[in-house]
Formats: sequence, C-alpha cells, structure tokens
Amino acid sequence: MALPRIPMVQFLVQKGYLKPEQLDEAQKVAQNTGQTDISKVLVSLNMVGEREVLQAKAQEMGYAFADLDRVTIDTSAINVVPERLVKAHNAIPVKKDGQNLWVAMSNPGNIMAQDDIKMASGCRVIPVLAVPGAIEDAIKKYYGGGVATPEVSKAADTTPAGGGIKASGLEDMKSMIAQAGVQRGREEDGDADADAEKMAEQAPIIKLANALIQTGIIDRASDIHVEPQQRGVRVRYRIDGVLQEAMTIPRNLMAPLISRFKIMADMNIAERRAPQDGRIEVRNTGKEYDLRVSAIPTPWGEKIVMRILDKSSVMIGLNKIGFTEENQIKIEELVSQPNGMFLCTGPTGSGKTTTLYSVLHKLNTIGVNIVTAEDPIEYQLNGIAQVQMNRKANLTFATALRAFLRQDPDIMMVGEIRDLETAEIAIEASLTGHMVLSTLHTNDAPSSTLRLIDMGIEPYLIAATLIGVLAQRLGRRIDVDNREPYEVTQADLRRFGFEVTDPEELVTLYRGIPAESNRMTGYRGRTGFHELMVMNGEIAEMVVRRAPLADIKAAAKANGMKELREDGLGKVLEGITDPTEVMRVVFTAGF
Repeated sequence: MALPRIPMVQFLVQKGYLKPEQLDEAQKVAQNTGQTDISKVLVSLNMVGEREVLQAKAQEMGYAFADLDRVTIDTSAINVVPERLVKAHNAIPVKKDGQNLWVAMSNPGNIMAQDDIKMASGCRVIPVLAVPGAIEDAIKKYYGGGVATPEVSKAADTTPAGGGIKASGLEDMKSMIAQAGVQRGREEDGDADADAEKMAEQAPIIKLANALIQTGIIDRASDIHVEPQQRGVRVRYRIDGVLQEAMTIPRNLMAPLISRFKIMADMNIAERRAPQDGRIEVRNTGKEYDLRVSAIPTPWGEKIVMRILDKSSVMIGLNKIGFTEENQIKIEELVSQPNGMFLCTGPTGSGKTTTLYSVLHKLNTIGVNIVTAEDPIEYQLNGIAQVQMNRKANLTFATALRAFLRQDPDIMMVGEIRDLETAEIAIEASLTGHMVLSTLHTNDAPSSTLRLIDMGIEPYLIAATLIGVLAQRLGRRIDVDNREPYEVTQADLRRFGFEVTDPEELVTLYRGIPAESNRMTGYRGRTGFHELMVMNGEIAEMVVRRAPLADIKAAAKANGMKELREDGLGKVLEGITDPTEVMRVVFTAGF
C-alpha cells in the first residue's frame, strides 16, 4: 500500500527549514533563470543546506535519510561489502541486522549498485539516501586500511569504581585494537596464558575493554555479548530487547580481552572450563552502573555476557511501564490488600522485577515493613530491607522467607518461586496475614495456577491465597520522532482480537522510520504488554476442582482479563508500537 509522501518544498516548510516567503523568492528566481530544479536554487541562495534538501527528497521518494555525520556505522556492515564496490557506486553500508543490510547511497534508485552489493554481501539491500560528500568521507574513514570500527563517544569517563582506570574517550576503537594487536604480536613468543594475563593489565587492552563497556552504556544497551568465534571475537549489544552486532575483534586479542573482563569482575582468570559469575562497578558521565558478568566455556573460548544496570535511573512507577489505566487501577487495588499472594509471570528479561519494584515503590510508606529476597539485588530501594541470596551460606529463597516471618513483616517479596519449599512458605506467609509478591515462569496468567499445582501445592491453598497474576512481555516502541502512518484492513487485525465490523474497512496504524536516532531500526525504547487475571469465586472454584486451562482462561476473560495480544493491539492502535513487534514478543504456536 502506498505511503503518504510530502512534496519536498512542503516538507522543508513544515520542518521550519524554509520560510514561505523564501520559497516564493526562490520560485521567482527559478522562473527567471529557467532552472527547473528548485532545490538547486534553494541551496545556491543559502536558504537551506544540502543535508536538509536531501532529507526532504528522501521522504518524498519513500527512502530513509542517513546523516553520516551523526550515525555510528556498524563494523559488521562494513565487513560484508568490499572496498571496490563502495567506491565504484559511492555507497557505504551503515547497518546489518540479520540478512538486512542498510546502505547509504547518493542515488538509492541505482538498481545496479544494489544488485552488486547484494551479490557481494548475500544480504537484502535496503537503500537509504545520504549526502554524497558525507559518503565519500565515510568511505575514507572506514575503508582506509586496518580494522574498521565505530568511534567511541567523546563522553568517556568510564571508570571501574575504585580501580582508577579511565578510557580516554578521544581515541576510537580502531586505534585501540591496532595498538593492542601490535602489543600482542610482541608477546606471542612466550607462554600464551602468561602473555594473556600480562596483556590484560596493559593500556591498549584496558582501553579497549573500557571502550566496549562505555559504548554499550551510551547506546542504551541492556547487555553486552563478547563471543569468541572461529576467526574473531564478535561483539553484540542488546538494545531495546534485540541483539545488534557491533564489530568483530581480531582473534589474537581474544585471550587478553577476556582476561581483562574477568579481572575487572574479580573472577578466577585461570579457570576456563567452568562457568563463572562476577560483578563490575562502573562510573560513566557522573552516573553509576552495575555490570553483572557471566562467563561460560565454548569451543572457541570463553563467552562473556555483561548485564548493564543503571543504579541512578531505574524506571520505577506503575505509570511508567506501559499499563493501561484500567490495569493500573486493578493492580493498585490488589496489592493494597492486607494479605494474599500476587504473582508476576513471564520469560527472563520481560521486566518482571521492574514491575515488582514499581509495586513496592507504591507500597513503601513509613507505616509498613517491607523485606525482599533477591538473586541478585538489581537496584537499591530506600526504606526497604533487601537480602541477597547466597547459596554458599545456605541463604536461599526458602530460608530467607522463614527468617522474614520472624522480622515482623507486612509485605514480602521473593525474587522467584522456583521450588515446592519456597512456594509452600510463600503460601503460609500469605495465609498468616502478609502480602507476598513474587515471580513465576509461565507463558500466560491463567497457567500460573497449574504451574503451582505441578510444583505440589494443594489447589485449595492456591484458591485461598492467590489474589492476582500479571503476565507480561516487553516490546519495542516506535520512534515517535520518526514514524509514518499506513493503513490495513480490519481483517488484518483479527488475529490480535480486533472486533471486526467491516473486514474491508481501513484502519490507520503507524510504523517507525529508520534514522540515526534509532540506529536505523525505527524503534526507540520499550513498553510492556500485560495480561492481568484477578481471582474471583468462580476462578477459585475452578482451581480447586482442577478445571482445564481453557476453562480457567475463559472465566478470567469473562472477569475482565485482556490477553497479551489484545493489550498489544491497544498499543498498536495508539501508535505506540506496530503489529510486527506484537507478533514477535507475544505470539506463540497455537495462536
């Protein structure tokens, strides 16, 4: 279906790049001089710049615009297109996501150039428009020899707390990798393990490790993946819930780089055959970050994954995580009860802990005693006693809950109900006048009752204590500053639970436009999709008699529960996200 496109001059006026009276003057000059291309007149009169004109032309032609002076080019994209092609067609790849390759071109309609790049890269080419001179400068920068890698932001004062190590922030990773490679070459004649440990303490590797962390923080990544491969070390960042490849580091730097991360995380660098966990405290631009580090052995070396937690800006508040007004009111009513058990379910990384923190934030007043058992404690909450689990000291969720019952608690949160013992104590606590919050791994809200039964909890105890279950997922938000409308039929939305009145009637939706501000994805930030089941007498009776899941789900829907896909549909219709994203995170086999 055709997308609405605005004429170039109209776009320039709407954006404020051009005043109407300037346009009138330029049109008169064009008429007097016989110039048919109004854009050339506008540029020659210094009314607008070449960048603004090309941005306007891009949307008029239906292409995205890439500002190469601001966008960070992915090394993974550079690596799949040879230098001869980019110079021949004055085109440069800017981003690679799976089999999709975004290529900045001075003439995005050049089919021959697209075909050549497609054949060389094996990817689906998505052309974007860019300033010709900026393309030439980028080609010189990224194809000028050596290993091409993105620059590190100038806002670099990444400092592991207490370590006194700073990345300069003024050198790009290319020079860091080159320096480290030279140093590694000098050390290769000795013992490999000793050399790796020695190099891990030297400046080039220290700067490279800090720059990788810093780049992840600046790009709003939640995780950094450092993955040894047969021919190199792949670095990927998880941004808005999706992994994006950033660069490949030469394999000869793998051992010292991994050793450096293990030293920073206080791990045993001599142990390479067993998984290890550690922690790195980092300060960047005045803010503190906590990196949870995991190392596991693979055939090509140890893989490092670092979860980035921003201590200073945790998003807490039920009004900040995508709840509808109806669901927020129901949750606030549920957790305000004096006793009962409220569960938040979903897969790893679906935001369950953030939701429970938001609930605790609301309940945290001077008149209540709140204690939590967490593994790990992700964020420090003022006024709440948070206990870190420690299996070596036999401090588990179950033992913590037993201790909490002697601490005169009003509200208890246990990070996860993993086993029968923890579930039994949580049930006991809720029966004896406490509010218990916890998480569970289930696909939807109604199936949590069956999961507890499978653990060994008697159905009548579940019916007596469980007050509500919230299932949730996280999906990417459309970049509100770069989006465009399009139309679908009502029939196309039926699978999301849309009430179809006329299958052919059109519905206006929105989708993101790839831009440098969203790393050419069209998305920026995330929102939650929620499914809230409130227990009532009918559902409780079904649980006691072990009714089929389908019957429990039907009763929950009759009681006002909206399924995950229906909540997603509401956010699609509001222009917050798009159907593709809802399908990616919500739909499973059987829908």
